[in-house]
Amino acid sequence: MTDSDMRVVMKGDKSWNDLAVTNRTALVLAASAALLALLASVLGLTVAGIYGADSGTAHMLRGFDLVTAAVAVPILGGALWEAGHGSLRGGLLTAGVLGYLVYTYAYYIFGTGFNDLFLIHTATFSVSLFALITSLASFDRQALRDQLRQRTPVRTIAILLALLGVSLGALWVFWAVSAVLTDALPPGSSLVETDSVVHLGMALDLAVLVPTYLTAAVLLWRRTAWGVTLAAIALVSGVFHQVTYMMALVFQTAAGVPGSIPFDPAEPLILALYVVAAVLLLAGIRRTKRKDS
Repeated sequence: MTDSDMRVVMKGDKSWNDLAVTNRTALVLAASAALLALLASVLGLTVAGIYGADSGTAHMLRGFDLVTAAVAVPILGGALWEAGHGSLRGGLLTAGVLGYLVYTYAYYIFGTGFNDLFLIHTATFSVSLFALITSLASFDRQALRDQLRQRTPVRTIAILLALLGVSLGALWVFWAVSAVLTDALPPGSSLVETDSVVHLGMALDLAVLVPTYLTAAVLLWRRTAWGVTLAAIALVSGVFHQVTYMMALVFQTAAGVPGSIPFDPAEPLILALYVVAAVLLLAGIRRTKRKDS
């Protein structure tokens, strides 16, 4: 073996070691995010008056808390177990739930006033964000391409992602332009929301979700590893977004919040699109181990 060959081997070993360290760091951060989210949501559900005086916002956040504690955290725990044993599918599911936590806890820290859970919410948001970043850095792109089954309907999934992204973007652009022309504030969703919550939701969706959906759609259409990764995050987090939205409607109605409604008739179809696309994508990843496990 020549000196040049030796340098290539040593460089490859170092890259592998870096990937393994990044993966372990991502797992630790994700586990920490799960524990923080569980603590925050349990306290939000059990401590009276923790979210302040605005009844609509308080019960919206309690709806979020229930989904986080009862669904998101257990699924994240299972995904972490799989990812820790080398499953790429588990890693993608982990990243998707982390994406949900980042988006959701942005509402807690940017969309409401100061409350007793501020530090816990901020820690949950921050740890989830950096867990997501390190998770993205830990994926072996070549392995992800190799483990994507040829029969996976990536273009069908890409079309669904594009449809969801364009629909969401068009909705908020329409209301934003309408607000400029009429001086009437955008109505937001079917939830009873303050103007600041509506503004935050529009900003997050237009600045983060819509570009993620459309970028994922383009890259997934071309069967790239980044396309698979971004699509998994968009779709898995999207499933949770829809479930929390529906639960928040129920919580507001049960609490008698003025103007609340128990059900949005468009939601079953929207949720079904997310679920079908997410299942098709994750099922298209072979159940083999990551090389860095």
